Amino acid sequence: MSEIPKESVAVLGAGGWGLALSSLLLTHSHRVRIWGRDPAHVLQMQRERRNRSALPGYEFEPGLEVTSDPEAAVAGASWVIVTIPAQFVRATLSPFKGLLAPSVPVVTGTKGLEIGTLLRPTEVLRDALGPHPYAILSGPSHAEEITAGLPASVTAAAPEPALANAVRDLFASPRIRVYTSDDLVGVEFAGALKNVMAIAAGVCDGLALGDNAKAALVTRALAEMSRFGVARGAKLETFSGLAGIGDLMTTCYSKHGRNRAVGERLGRGEAPAAILGGSSQIAEGVWTAKALHDAGAATPAAMPIAAEVYAILYEGKPPRASVADLMSRPPRN
Repeated sequence: MSEIPKESVAVLGAGGWGLALSSLLLTHSHRVRIWGRDPAHVLQMQRERRNRSALPGYEFEPGLEVTSDPEAAVAGASWVIVTIPAQFVRATLSPFKGLLAPSVPVVTGTKGLEIGTLLRPTEVLRDALGPHPYAILSGPSHAEEITAGLPASVTAAAPEPALANAVRDLFASPRIRVYTSDDLVGVEFAGALKNVMAIAAGVCDGLALGDNAKAALVTRALAEMSRFGVARGAKLETFSGLAGIGDLMTTCYSKHGRNRAVGERLGRGEAPAAILGGSSQIAEGVWTAKALHDAGAATPAAMPIAAEVYAILYEGKPPRASVADLMSRPPRN
């Protein structure tokens, strides 16, 4: 592997995925500063050199700088990486507007859609930060495994191939293989929608419906995701790649998946309010299901699985009733 120029990178969001990407960047000896919104939490991380709520088993590398000061975080940065949950991007990044030159590329690792607008992460970032070159890094990549040094493959997507290649070069290492794509729209939609489908997969687990049912659910989930994305400008083949079926499989089957875990608890009969009220971390699929419903996208005809996830989460529908309704839909080719 050729020598990679050293960069100064600001990572905005000190949760699990922000820490995982920081860990990858540090393998190239880039200068990495990670920003957290809560000064008290940042002080704790600085003192303990770990984030006990997000990745308690990961101890920060010596080169990782942690700050709660927006100006200090992005000072001299040649790249900005954003890993803030989708519903909080707009408000959380308001202190950063005007601190970055328009030429600085911004890469999102966020997987979700904004409630009320149905905007993708890069669209929200453009509203919040203004004009920049925007890209996304997405795919099957749990933070727990990345920080443990386990191998993974992901997709770097941007409308401009040169930017996608630059993101690839920024992150690629013996620990992670990065493929490139020009389908920014498809990669963003795939990353958001798979979280909703993972809740449905978890419901299958919680109800003990078996392997056959879960395989059928995941297969139809991919079809639902693909239809939604293609209708909005995505490329069909993107959903057959790492950002689509790759991420979908990982999220639907992994013990690390927060969205799958939420669904499993729902399937076991726990009330949504009890599950969500006691969670210390965001399960993005909960919010994305609402974003789809509020925009009129998650209807039983257009997105039957997403519509049932919304009904379970927000309308109190019993999970077994959702299964019955999905199984009794009219036959189709």
